[in-house]
Amino acid sequence: MSTGSLFDSTPAPSSAPTTAPLAERMRPRTLQQYAGQQHLIGPEGVLRRYLAAGRLPSLILWGPPGVGKTTLAHLLAQELGKPFVALSAINAGVKDVREVIERARKQRGTILFIDEIHRFSKSQQDALLGAVEQGIVTLIGATTENPSFEVIPAVLSRAQVYTLEPLGKDVLTGLVDKALAEDEVLKQKRVRVQDYGALLTISGGDARKLLNLLEIVVEASRPSPETGAIIITDEAVQQLAQQHLARYDKGGEMHYDVISAFIKSIRGSDPNAALYYLAVMLEGGEDPKFIARRLLILASEDVGLANPNALILAQSCFQAVTVIGMPEGDIILGQTVVYLATSPKSNACYKAIREARAYVRQHGVQPVPIPLRNAPTKLMQELGYGQQYLYSHDYEGNFAYQEFLPEALSGTVFYHPGHNPQEAKAQERLRQLWGEKYGY
Repeated sequence: MSTGSLFDSTPAPSSAPTTAPLAERMRPRTLQQYAGQQHLIGPEGVLRRYLAAGRLPSLILWGPPGVGKTTLAHLLAQELGKPFVALSAINAGVKDVREVIERARKQRGTILFIDEIHRFSKSQQDALLGAVEQGIVTLIGATTENPSFEVIPAVLSRAQVYTLEPLGKDVLTGLVDKALAEDEVLKQKRVRVQDYGALLTISGGDARKLLNLLEIVVEASRPSPETGAIIITDEAVQQLAQQHLARYDKGGEMHYDVISAFIKSIRGSDPNAALYYLAVMLEGGEDPKFIARRLLILASEDVGLANPNALILAQSCFQAVTVIGMPEGDIILGQTVVYLATSPKSNACYKAIREARAYVRQHGVQPVPIPLRNAPTKLMQELGYGQQYLYSHDYEGNFAYQEFLPEALSGTVFYHPGHNPQEAKAQERLRQLWGEKYGY
């Protein structure tokens, strides 16, 4: 068995040694102490309902780092009184998975937690399928990556995916105050937080990063000669953070800061900054396919119809990087980054689909107009389904003025063309076709 890849764990130990990092010392020991994610574990939360029923399906917990995925898995197992085994996807192999399954056959009800499940290969994920399907183990996977991309469909279809939300300001400041009041080490010191801003900004919503940064600041700060207390200010936090933050590492704390700066630089049409952050990620050993996927999303979200070729190039980039890999893949990534950064930008389509989906969630699904309905049976034909539909190609310019939206939505506009030459042409065509109907 691989050293360090597999460990049995008694969920949520009662205490952590004072030599452990602050984030570990403050790890919640009960579900009642768990901060945030009330949509999952609050009184009406879906996971709370599962616990009340005394059962738990296989889960994929998807969310940014430091929001409590690992802790939640521990606490769910603890609440149910189930055996808990954890694998690290970074180190574990197929052999480790099979050994866990064999042990679980003798101890039914085992909850198998796989941290960073997106790092599992297809063969490793395949090794899980039978055990999950037969109920030998209940799988809880944790991932910071979109499961649709990184978890094979067979595993995904056997697990419920739940999104963990970034922690809000009130939750994060509450964690700081709780640590200062309850931690065995920190409560021995007189600490007063004058400013929370830098702590929250630098940690970026990551509770683990926040608490470890707090510990660094407290340990490195000298008490005030006047009051004898350690005063935490934004200036002090910023100075100390610069001294202690590590270089970029694809598994480290700067990962999300750098990818955020990378995306924002391309969106802001700065190819030089974008290339710099691309270089930082590549030198740090980032998976080039991870970068290429982000470029695919950006090509549609931020460039959109201002330059329709952007999505085509981004897709070609992803395919080429997948085939070629590194080191030559950096050339393809660099070319795509420069192209996207120098392209005109539009988020009109991104906003349009978000607005349309929000409407459906809020108002529900409206009846499809009868002329647009399919009529495969005689009864449907007798009811008028499909009648009075105007076949566009039978009319001049391949267009016939008719109503396509449900009656309650007539005239509703979701797509507002962006201010760029490409979409200006689209807007003019829509104006010619629809006149004042949609206000184009």
